[in-house]
Amino acid sequence: MAGIPGQRGGATIYSVAEAAGVSIATVSRVLQGSDKVSAKTRQRVMTAVEELRYMPLGAARSLAVRHHEAHGLLLPELSGPYYSELLMGFESRAAELGQSVVLMLAEGKDDVARAARSLATRVDGVAMLASAAIPDALPEMLRGSKPVVVIAGEAKPDVEAITSENTASAQALTAHVLRHGRRRLVFAGDPASGPDIRDRYAGFVAAHEDAHLTAAAPLPTELRESAGAALADRVLAGDLDTDALVCANDELALAVMKRLRQGGRSVPDDLAVVGWDDVMTARYVEPGLTTVRQPVRELGALAAERLHARITSADTVDETQVLPTQLVLRSSCGCAPDPLG
Repeated sequence: MAGIPGQRGGATIYSVAEAAGVSIATVSRVLQGSDKVSAKTRQRVMTAVEELRYMPLGAARSLAVRHHEAHGLLLPELSGPYYSELLMGFESRAAELGQSVVLMLAEGKDDVARAARSLATRVDGVAMLASAAIPDALPEMLRGSKPVVVIAGEAKPDVEAITSENTASAQALTAHVLRHGRRRLVFAGDPASGPDIRDRYAGFVAAHEDAHLTAAAPLPTELRESAGAALADRVLAGDLDTDALVCANDELALAVMKRLRQGGRSVPDDLAVVGWDDVMTARYVEPGLTTVRQPVRELGALAAERLHARITSADTVDETQVLPTQLVLRSSCGCAPDPLG
């Protein structure tokens, strides 16, 4: 069957229906999110959609004429300072390029892939954060219909990636904590949650290997305030044998420090705590938080710029672009306080 103009690979609603063994009306109901289709049938249809890389006709027309003048941005959530900085950088650069931004959050959605396909019909390209909340296969699922850029992830064919350097800075941070004489370090974060956290743990392990030490297994922890408080409670209760916490982001580290102080423990005398991101609060708390500064706003801006380049020209780079990060020493690791603040 001949494909409809604009449909990549000739995929149509008819070919999806044939592959799934259902009627085109059933395919339409599934794509519209109707609850009148059984879960088994819905799965067959969505499997066919993904394998054929089918996009509704409206999306194909939009791609052909590129009239949206909008960039899609898919994030796991909006809590915490990281996401707000990333969003501000992305939106600001998109606006400079004459583009609006359509934001979609994975949080609270039962079918993130379906929601992302819907988003793709309303924008000219999609940027997304590599995260456990967003399916790994999603960038490749969308690339056949719209340009895709992955933030804090890895490049794949027809998918560009923008990230910050993680491994070397995490290695330097961990080595610095070890030089303070700490030997029972715990990495708080889940390497399975995304390539950035995975690479930070790799740096943690490398620093231990350089010091001829064995790194402890990571402690899977969500990177949010509530998880930091719960982690500190384990320390206060004596359930966690550690003299230093290497936290995978500042939000986690700052929450740990606050709860430890409330529990009568001193940072860094009783426990060293370090983080990642260098959010504004990190320099104003007491003690100041030792961390790694990453250019989050610049990361968002570059993602918008590269997405626009892929949309408007043949300027495609199927590789990972890496922005530098910087170790920032304050006193939460055991360094003397900076008299200049």
